[in-house]
Amino acid sequence: MTDAVVLAAVLGVAGGIVLTLLLVFAWRLARGSTDLGSDAEQGAYAALHQASLAAPHLRGGLVAPDVAPAARHLRVLLGSAAVALVSEGRVVALDGHPTGLEAAALRIAERVRETGRRQVFPRSEGNDSLEAVGAPITVDGIVIGAVVAFAVPVRAALVRAAGEVADWCAAQVELGDLDASRAALAEAELRSLRAQISPHFIYNALTAIASFIHTDPTRARELVLEFADFTRYSFRRQGEFTTVAEELRSIHSYLELERARFGDRLQVTLRMAPETLATVIPFLSVQPLVENAVRHGLEPGEAGGTIRIASRDEATHTEITVEDDGVGMDPGALRTLLTAADDGAHIGLRNVDTRLRQLYGADGGLVVETNTGAGTLVKMRIPKSQPLHQPDPV
Repeated sequence: MTDAVVLAAVLGVAGGIVLTLLLVFAWRLARGSTDLGSDAEQGAYAALHQASLAAPHLRGGLVAPDVAPAARHLRVLLGSAAVALVSEGRVVALDGHPTGLEAAALRIAERVRETGRRQVFPRSEGNDSLEAVGAPITVDGIVIGAVVAFAVPVRAALVRAAGEVADWCAAQVELGDLDASRAALAEAELRSLRAQISPHFIYNALTAIASFIHTDPTRARELVLEFADFTRYSFRRQGEFTTVAEELRSIHSYLELERARFGDRLQVTLRMAPETLATVIPFLSVQPLVENAVRHGLEPGEAGGTIRIASRDEATHTEITVEDDGVGMDPGALRTLLTAADDGAHIGLRNVDTRLRQLYGADGGLVVETNTGAGTLVKMRIPKSQPLHQPDPV
């Protein structure tokens, strides 16, 4: 056999191997788009999916009206014939077959509550074909309910899984309690801001209105309407969010009342990008900054000054600034007041900064630039996309 023939044979074999490898690679590549991994990986995905579906129904607590769908997802997660959630002496959710397991679930949950531990029942009471396992849902050391899973038979894996699911349910309830606490805190902070507005501003506004009653009745009537608009917005009962446009209307009323008191000593300039007016912002987040600029920036000086309110579009965020050319303050004193306990001064500034950080993270608070005699610039950046935050109608 000649060298050429040998070489051709070798190349033919090598080419066949390469072609085979390419075909295998192409098959795997085509299969990769539909391959979800091993059985274990697919099982983990399915478990996480069911847990994510159940979680929202548990955040309101075990006795919330929306808790019933959670049992269905927990049953699929556990792979059991039926699952019951029991709390406060009643079955709050039940899913699966056969029906009529409420009485058995209540008795099992009561025994779980008494012991505070998982309990396995070879046969469920009232149904000879099913066995059951009950696991306590414990929050802050107190058993608030139980997960009861029915199966034929109850194996060791289900016993362990029921305990883990009960602990997970407890965590969801605790997260719901945390959300409720945050909502209560936000409402308390709004009440604090309203309390701040009430004594100081209302007295000054009414005094300014009274001064025009005899000398300029028309102006007095206009100021009464501005006062009504301002108080109606500031003391509305519902809604944690508003829009830049709505907050600006309130700020306009506030500044008209302050101009009645300051006269020409108070100048205001606005530079608002039109595309930012629909941005959703926390209720009473800009107005307190304007009031802070008047009270602590301009009022201490006899000459008054200018307040500049501006907004601009920054792609994913809206930037809002409130600036005054008043007395300013020492940067060290500023840091102290933003972290110190409430002393009645600058409460609006500190309150807004706290709420922004709670909503948008540690980097979402106010940025303040100031120095003694150099005025103050306060800046906030608000995300333009906030699907969970919708303003209520005023």
